[in-house]
Amino acid sequence: MGILSTPGVVDEKTTTSAEDVSPERAEVALASNGNVLDDGLQRGLKSRHLQMIAFGGVVGASIWYGTGSAISYSGPVGALICFLIIGVDVFFVMQSLGEMSTLFPIQGAFIELAGRFVDPALAFSLGVNYWYLWVTNIANDYNNISLIMGLWTDVVPSWAWVLIFWVGFQCTSLLGIVVYGEMEFWLACWKLLCVVGGFLVAILVNTGAVGGEYIGFRYWRDPGAIANGINGFGRTFVLAAVYYSGTEMLALTAAESRDPKRDLPRAIRQTFWRILVIFLGLVFFAGIIVPYDDASLLTAASKSAQSPWTVALVRAGWAGGGNLVNVVMITAQLSSVNSAIYVASRSLVALAVKGRAPAFFARTTGNGVPVNAIVFSNALGLIALLNIAATPGRVFTYLLDISGAATFIAWAFVGVTHLRLRRAWVRQGRSLDELPYRAFLFPYGAWLVVVLNLFLVFISGYEVFVGGFAAVDFVFSYIVIAIFVVLYVGWKLVKGTKIVSVAEADLVTGRRDYLTRAEEDGASGEKAGVPWYIVVKRFVFG
Repeated sequence: MGILSTPGVVDEKTTTSAEDVSPERAEVALASNGNVLDDGLQRGLKSRHLQMIAFGGVVGASIWYGTGSAISYSGPVGALICFLIIGVDVFFVMQSLGEMSTLFPIQGAFIELAGRFVDPALAFSLGVNYWYLWVTNIANDYNNISLIMGLWTDVVPSWAWVLIFWVGFQCTSLLGIVVYGEMEFWLACWKLLCVVGGFLVAILVNTGAVGGEYIGFRYWRDPGAIANGINGFGRTFVLAAVYYSGTEMLALTAAESRDPKRDLPRAIRQTFWRILVIFLGLVFFAGIIVPYDDASLLTAASKSAQSPWTVALVRAGWAGGGNLVNVVMITAQLSSVNSAIYVASRSLVALAVKGRAPAFFARTTGNGVPVNAIVFSNALGLIALLNIAATPGRVFTYLLDISGAATFIAWAFVGVTHLRLRRAWVRQGRSLDELPYRAFLFPYGAWLVVVLNLFLVFISGYEVFVGGFAAVDFVFSYIVIAIFVVLYVGWKLVKGTKIVSVAEADLVTGRRDYLTRAEEDGASGEKAGVPWYIVVKRFVFG
C-alpha cells in the first residue's frame, strides 16, 4: 500500500489566511496512477462516481425495513409528509453545500469552512459531531446486517454476524479511492435496479396481480392514514433524517474529485432528485401494501426485521418472498457500509490535518489511503455488539436517535456557514458572478435550513416526555446536543478562538482552480441534439 505519510498538520491558532498554491502546478504531487494527491488524499473520483456514491451510501439495506418503521410510527400519510419535509430540508442543504464546495473543494468541506467563516471552535465540535454521526451509522449498518441475517437463521448469534462482516468490510475499505469509486458505482446501479423492481412488486401486490386480492388504499382507511400524533411525527422525522443523511457526503468527495467545479454541481442536482423520488416512492408503496399496525414490522423489540415487501409477499401467499427481499437487502448493504467507513475516516483525517485530532490519523499511504483513520473508525463500528445485551431492534432505535440528532446539528450549521461565507464574499467586494455555483433562493433557503433543523433536533426526542419519563431514552435523544456544546465551549476556552470577522475571512486558500479541466467534455452532457435515451441514462446512472 505504500509508506505512510502525514500531510501538513497545522496548529489551530496558527491557521491564517494565505495565498493558495494552485498557480504553482509544479508543486502538485501525483499518485502512481497519475492522479493528483491533495493533502495526502488522491483525487481519483470521476463525475459518474460522484453521482452514484451518495446515492449508494444513502439507499442502504435498512431502508427496505426502515420504511416499515416509518409507517408504524406515523402511518402511511404521516410518513410521506415527514419524508417530504425532510426532503425539502435536504434540497436546501445541498444548495448551500454546492455553492461552498465548488468554490472551496477542500478536505473537510463544510467542517473546515465552519472554522474559516464562523469560529475554529465550531469546526472542531462540528467535525467531531459529523465523525461520530458516521461512526454510529457504521455501527447501525452492522446491526442492520444482524437483523437481516436473523430472518434466515437464529443459530448464529447476532454478534457473530457483526464480527464476520466487520472483517470483510475492513479489507474492502483499504483498497483505495479508485477501487472504492468503481465498487460504489456498480453497486449503486444494482441497488437502483432493485428499487425499481421493488416498485413493480408493490404495484403487482397492490393491484392483485400477485396474491389475487386488490388492496388499493384500503390500509389508508383501516387502520388509518396517520398514527401516534406528534410523537409519531417526531420519530419519523429522525428516521427520515438518518436515511437522507449521506446526501451531503458529496461535499466531502469534492476533496477527492478530479474536477469538482465541473462535476459537483451536476452530481448535486441529479443525486438529490434520485434520492427524493426513491425515498418517497418506497414510503408510498410500503404504505399501500401493508397496514401500519402489522406486528411483523420493525420495532424496538424486534430480534429480526421483516420489510413491508416481505410481509406483503407472505400475505399474498408467497412464503419464500422474504428470501428474495433479504438477498436484495444484504447486497445493498455492501455499498452502504463502505460509504459510511469512507465518510467517517475522511472526516477524521480532516480533523487531524488541522490539529483537531491526533496527527496519527492524518497519515496516508503513497496512494492516498488513510489507513489509520479507516481502521479506527471501523473499529468503533463494533458498538453494534451492544445487541448482545439488548435486542437488535432496540440498538437500532438508540443508534437512530444519536445519528438523527447529529444530522440535524450538522445540517443547521451548514446553513450558518453558508450565510457567513456569502456575507464575507460581499463584504470583501467580491462579485456573485465569480461563484462557480450559486445556491437557489439564497438567503431564504439557508435560513430555512438553520431554523428547521434546530427545531427538529429539539422535537426529535419528544416521545420521552409522553406517557412517563424514560431516562435512558432521554439520554440517547439529547446527549448529542450536550456533547456538541461541551466540545465547542471546551475548545474555545483551551485554544482561545474567536468569532471570525467576515472582513478578514480567507477567501483565497483552497480554491483549487488548477483542477478545472475545461478541455475534457465539460459541456458534452449539455449539448443540444443528444438522444432522449442518452439523457435518461445520464440522469439515472450518471
